[in-house]
Amino acid sequence: MTPRRRPTDRLVRSYVVTDGRAHPTRNTLDLVTLLIASDDLPLTGLNPEKRRLMELCRPGALSVAEVVGHLSLPVGVAKVLIADLMDSGHIVTRAPIPAARPTDARILQEVLDGLRARL
Repeated sequence: MTPRRRPTDRLVRSYVVTDGRAHPTRNTLDLVTLLIASDDLPLTGLNPEKRRLMELCRPGALSVAEVVGHLSLPVGVAKVLIADLMDSGHIVTRAPIPAARPTDARILQEVLDGLRARL
């Protein structure tokens, strides 16, 4: 008796999706890097995974982690695909917005004192 196929089982092996490559052409991608799809380049000639990645990113920016989750691909495979799309101009990346630094308590106290003085 053959084991039943789970819906998450991939029909195509990862090395086929990446054309046998295990490393992206760029080593600049982090899980929180934002991906923005170009609207002016055609999707013709892209493999199904790259096309799906573009379709996910076209409505707005997604992080690498979000794309990995939607595509159900290993992180390394997704990074290879994303790097290919960056190389072809289909994807532009942005670093995430840095966390705000804590504000000096003295400045906050001065603002609070100024507001109280006006009331």
